[in-house]
Amino acid sequence: MAVPVNTASHGSTGGSTPSPAADAGPNLVLLYSKETIGREVGRLAMDISRDYRGLNPLLIGVLNGVFIFMADLVRAIDIAVEVDFIRAQSYLSTNSTGDVQVSGVERINVRGRHVVLVDDIIDTGQTSAHLLEVLRHEGPESVALCCLLDNPTRRTVDVDIDYRGLTIPNKFIVGYGLDLDQRWRNLPDIYTVERS
Repeated sequence: MAVPVNTASHGSTGGSTPSPAADAGPNLVLLYSKETIGREVGRLAMDISRDYRGLNPLLIGVLNGVFIFMADLVRAIDIAVEVDFIRAQSYLSTNSTGDVQVSGVERINVRGRHVVLVDDIIDTGQTSAHLLEVLRHEGPESVALCCLLDNPTRRTVDVDIDYRGLTIPNKFIVGYGLDLDQRWRNLPDIYTVERS
């Protein structure tokens, strides 16, 4: 059950853990704890390690939201991997613009490689579908999609998710790298944004 976040909910005695309640604005409600996230990241890493053993896959993270998930995922994978990043944006505040802006793909050589596209969240599927199409055009041996969070109720484009983490409700999410206008990326847990 989700509960409103306050300073005490983090259990921090040193005051080093950020408190969303101290920030003015929407109410943040805990959805997934850092422990739940950690278990899910470990499961995804185990699956990727099993499927790509001996293949030296190239993991490509979609910035900005993926940076914390990607760091934790890569450290939990027990095979040799290479890592790179691209940037994609399709949101303005809490609304999807439907226009996917991509940069960084042109400098990554994926030809003949086993590629895993790693994203923080998939909702409409437009960004992921566009990125998968761009990558496939560059001639990789294979392309798979991994996401930590899936919001299937918002899907407008069919996209196959090979490595799926947690399912989320149709609400805006922050924390663990995800933001609302660049705020709350640093929270260790994942929260829904509730307008008061």
